[in-house]
Amino acid sequence: MDTTADPRPPYLRALGQLEKLATAVTPEMLEQPTPCSAYDLRALLGHTVGGVHRSAYTGEGGRGMDVATAVGAVADDDWAGAFGRARERWAAAWREDAALERVVEVPWGRVPGRLAVGGYLVEAVTHSWDIAQVVDPSAALDEELAHLVLGIARQVLPAEGRGEGVPFGPVQPVPDGAGTYARMAAWMGRTV
Repeated sequence: MDTTADPRPPYLRALGQLEKLATAVTPEMLEQPTPCSAYDLRALLGHTVGGVHRSAYTGEGGRGMDVATAVGAVADDDWAGAFGRARERWAAAWREDAALERVVEVPWGRVPGRLAVGGYLVEAVTHSWDIAQVVDPSAALDEELAHLVLGIARQVLPAEGRGEGVPFGPVQPVPDGAGTYARMAAWMGRTV
């Protein structure tokens, strides 16, 4: 991972992608399972919005683990609004360039802000794919984001040693000619 790159623009693009996916969510979809086996769609949406708020709180100077990993109740027809509000808070929290150099505490350790945002980027893009599989499997997702996240994931999440306490399953096989999102999802332990 390029530790000098500014991860904020790709993260904001990932949040825009999530917000767009959320506009297609219908109440009937919310109880459906997702490729992220720990969550149905409602729980995954809540977890993903919660992750944006956790990242925003970190950018505001807080300790990431002090914020719940999921938001509370969101109206069935307000998921896009929930993502929009979280995106606005996040953009304000990480507006200053100095935030990228400040050491912050996130679930994976004490790291410079830019590495924290990079970690949250991996989460947001991975869950975009998970959500799209329920909402619109043919959705045109941002391939550049998947390529970036796959590169980061291969550096920070080795294929070996996944097990107890690691929130990602073993790397899964991908069919020949699989696209970048499928390869990224498989690296993150999703069956594609």
